[in-house]
Amino acid sequence: MTSTPGPTPASNLDPAVAARIKRGPDGLFPAIAQQYDTGEVLMLGWMDDEALHRTLTTGRCTYWSRSRQEYWVKGDTSGHTQQVRSVALDCDADTVLVKVDQTGAACHTGARTCFDRDVLPLTAPR
Repeated sequence: MTSTPGPTPASNLDPAVAARIKRGPDGLFPAIAQQYDTGEVLMLGWMDDEALHRTLTTGRCTYWSRSRQEYWVKGDTSGHTQQVRSVALDCDADTVLVKVDQTGAACHTGARTCFDRDVLPLTAPR
C-alpha cells in the first residue's frame, strides 16, 4: 500500500494517542525496536499514525519506508519478523519504543542488529 506519510484522516489510530504524538515536518516519528527479553537494541525505523495503528492492532511491526514511500511489515519479504510485546512513548512523546520478539536478523544487511558493525572508538576517560 502506497500512501503519503503523516497523520491522515484515513488512519484509525486512537485519537487520544494521536493527539499525544509529536511528529517531524514529514509526519513521521522514530520507532526503536528492542528485543523484549534481552534489551538488545535491534533497529530504528520510521512510523506515522497509520503505521503505529497497524503495529498496535496486528502485533507485527509496520514501518514507513522513506526510500520506497510505502508501508512495510517487518519480515513480510525476509521472514525476519518482529512480534510486538509492548509499545511505549518516550517522555517527550516524539519516539516510540517497540519491544519485540525478533525472529532472524533485524538489519537489512542480514545482521542481528543494525548497531553492531561500526562501533566507534570511545576516547573519553571512564
